[in-house]
Amino acid sequence: MVLLSGGLDSTTALAVARSAGYELYAMSFRYGQRHSLELESASRVASAIGVEKHLIANFDLRAIGGSALTDQIEVPKERGAEEIASGIPVTYVPARNTIFLSFALAWAEVLGAQDIFIGVNLSTTAATLIAGQSTSNRSKEWRILRRRRALKDVCGSRFTRHS
Repeated sequence: MVLLSGGLDSTTALAVARSAGYELYAMSFRYGQRHSLELESASRVASAIGVEKHLIANFDLRAIGGSALTDQIEVPKERGAEEIASGIPVTYVPARNTIFLSFALAWAEVLGAQDIFIGVNLSTTAATLIAGQSTSNRSKEWRILRRRRALKDVCGSRFTRHS
């Protein structure tokens, strides 16, 4: 079971799962985001790679807001490398990946799947917020370790998380 946003990271995760010989089920989300481009891309990718089923779950994060994707915050169009590299972007959606994993766990149980693939950018995970924005190697390693532990806590021992 693969969480598929239609972006580069999740498409790569789907390709990895396919190359490893897994039966492919993809899950995407309509969560109140401003645009449907990623969902359209996810549908095209799922079709091109030949997933058994592509499920699009619907829920609304606009009530929570806090992101340029789900609130009345301007979406930046042309950012320089320095701005991209500094801090958490305004397009970060609070707890989105955790919510996605919760849905993935539910569907994996129904499917009898024991493997969940998620392709995420480390800078947009909750672990980045927990660890702060330090650039030292020790902090980077801690963020990665913290993220892996958090995902293991969410997924439990019955499932294998691939990220």
